Amino acid sequence: MKSPLSRRKFLAASAAATAFQIVPRHVIAGSGQTPPSEKLNIAGIGVGGMGASNLRKCKDENIVALCDVDHDYAAPTYKAYPKAKIYTDYREMFDKQKDIDGVIIATPDHTHAVITMRAMEAGKHVFCQKPLTHTVHEARAITEAAKRYGVQTQMGNQGHSSEYIRLMKEWIDDGAIGDVREVHAWTDRPVGGQVWSTFAVKGKSLERPAIPTSLNWDLWLGPAQYRHYHPDYHPKTWRAWIDFGTGPLGDMGCHILDPAFWALDLGAPEMINASTTHWEPDVSSQTFPRASIVRYQFPARGKKPPVKLTWYDGRLLPPRPEELEPDRELPKSGAIIIGDKGKMLHGSHGASSLRIIPEERMKAYQRPAKTIPRVKGSHEDDWIRACKEGRDGTPASSSFEYGGALTEMALLGMAAIQMKDQNLRWDTKNLRFTNNEDANALINPPYREGWTL
Repeated sequence: MKSPLSRRKFLAASAAATAFQIVPRHVIAGSGQTPPSEKLNIAGIGVGGMGASNLRKCKDENIVALCDVDHDYAAPTYKAYPKAKIYTDYREMFDKQKDIDGVIIATPDHTHAVITMRAMEAGKHVFCQKPLTHTVHEARAITEAAKRYGVQTQMGNQGHSSEYIRLMKEWIDDGAIGDVREVHAWTDRPVGGQVWSTFAVKGKSLERPAIPTSLNWDLWLGPAQYRHYHPDYHPKTWRAWIDFGTGPLGDMGCHILDPAFWALDLGAPEMINASTTHWEPDVSSQTFPRASIVRYQFPARGKKPPVKLTWYDGRLLPPRPEELEPDRELPKSGAIIIGDKGKMLHGSHGASSLRIIPEERMKAYQRPAKTIPRVKGSHEDDWIRACKEGRDGTPASSSFEYGGALTEMALLGMAAIQMKDQNLRWDTKNLRFTNNEDANALINPPYREGWTL
């Protein structure tokens, strides 16, 4: 019988190299390659919400394990994969089940990092929902660990695998709107959008209802400081809470800011400032505000000029561009990219519905050749391809090297929100603010006793 390690090496195959023919497995096994028909053994951790959707898109692989701290919430997913082994504790899963090749992590934000790190330490490829982590320190640590362990990774900002985001970068590189010095991006969250409709702006819940029998509350809390169970936190409503979620910017910024971050090669900001609605001590220490404006300043990058990026949430909007036709509305979530020769407008995920405005400019634009490689299939398919190619293969489109930097940028904005109306100067090399020690405390807050990264 082959050991799990041997199997993982066997799965370090270049699917692309064999995509055009059927090759007997024994012919290529000696080179460490595998045909694309070789299935990965995938485990899901946090499978009641987005994790279930991610798993459905891996239907051609083997779903061998499912792990969730709330078995009632996860029950429909358990039913969909009757052959998968069921776990409550991801640590037990990794200890007992050695045949896992890759994991999909879709737990609340505050547990992303500890689970991801344990998975990579075990040599597993990782697909983790966005934002990659709950804190800036975690994002940097996970990014560095992914390089160290040599696993293939993907953050779940699915728009980064889209056609539109590649078009946007190609058009900007082509000079379609000239040099870009200003970006405005917005979302209707937290006021709008599914689970955000119950967004809580309140102090810590004082009632102590019974913990549901299906829920392991201690594991749900993970590294977060202990508090008593309340349905204000689980399921779904955790995004509002500072200890568990990352607010509208952490949730949607990894989608909406992604195109500008990539196309403009923004990197780390040098200054961040935020204005918000409510900020009373009992509330502001617990939940994010209903509306915010976050202002980032990015330095020049080579020949690219400095960029001012402004983020709006809670249905706040930027000034309407005069180039936008009178009969057209701004999307509920999206961005305006302002160059010295024109403007672009796009929607939420991956620069959806990208166009130069006004329409007559779009029609007149001579589009350049497509030079950026396209993703075949879904965001999950791209991760699966990378896993099968192995350590030396082409990384997935939003590997942790990219997704970690994007997450850091978004989470710095959340720190600015908590430090309302203060100019924060950021030193990305040393991972600290140079002018505010209170803000530095938000970069790497302590874990609950018994938990480490």
